[in-house]
This record gives sequence, structure tokens and C-alpha cells, in this order.
Amino acid sequence: MTSWSVFVIVCLMIYVSDTEMKVSMADLVDDTCRQTPNNVLCVETLRADPGSTGADVRGLAIIIVDNINEKGLATVEQINNLLASTTDPKRMDALRSCLSYYNNGVLGLDVIAAKRALEQDDPVVATQFMNDSAGNARNCEDRVSTFEGGSPLTSSNTIVIELSFIAAAIARLVK
Repeated sequence: MTSWSVFVIVCLMIYVSDTEMKVSMADLVDDTCRQTPNNVLCVETLRADPGSTGADVRGLAIIIVDNINEKGLATVEQINNLLASTTDPKRMDALRSCLSYYNNGVLGLDVIAAKRALEQDDPVVATQFMNDSAGNARNCEDRVSTFEGGSPLTSSNTIVIELSFIAAAIARLVK
């Protein structure tokens, strides 16, 4: 066998191995997301992150937690913009409550503690903090849902709630 033939065979073996790994990682995302309350959002979120390709289940949970942090920061920015544009004391009070739910709850405790728990192999604690994150976003939504014209934060709160439940479901799968 010539060295050229050996080279071609080795290249083919590497290609097939790499392809099989990508297929198995895609299967992990699909299999994991099917076990969450929102399969579509889970798959979309994980596939949008290049880190999901080589991640294990714990890594997938951390990616979702990082997305909650990102969405939470965007929600805080939205709340601050709403606060800057209102003079209604009731709206201001409700928005300040939301700011507290996000700064002290979702971002200040829940995301940080859940990520740390996942990194320290404590998925039970991570699950609890992700459920708490959903509760904080829900509390915010409840405070602003009485606004005339409806809540200006529904879509932002909903994404944080949904991602929190997805992260909790994935954390429960961590072995």
C-alpha cells in the first residue's frame, strides 16, 4: 500500500469520526430538549450557541442559564427605559418592583447560584434556583400586567420564564 493510499484512508477515518461526533451531539440536543417543557425554544437556543456542539448535558444546562442571564440583562434595560419615560407613580412602583425581581433575584442570585451549582455538580440546587428565576420573572409580570394597555414586559418576562423552566428540566437530567 502506498503512502498516498494510507493518507487517504486516514483522512476518511477522521472525516467519518468527526461526522459521527456531530451527529451524536445533535442527537444530544434533540434528546435533551425533548425532555423540557418547550422543545422548540430549547433547540433554537442551543443550536444558536456554537458551544452546544461539544457540550454534555451539564454544558447544555449552563448554556441555557447563560441565555437567561442575557435575556435578564435585556429586560433590566427595558425596565430602566420604561422608568425613564413614565411619571405615573403606580407604574413607577411596579417597574421598580420588577427591577428588584431581576437585579436581586434573577440576575443577582438565581442565575449565579444555578450556574455555580451546575459547575459544582449539584443539579438539585440548580433546579431550585432556575424555578426561583421563573418565579421572579412571573412576579414581575404580575406587577405590570395591570397596566392600561397590558404589560410592556410580557415577551421579555415570558422568555425568561420559559428558559428558566428549560434550564430546570435539563438540570434534572444531569447525572
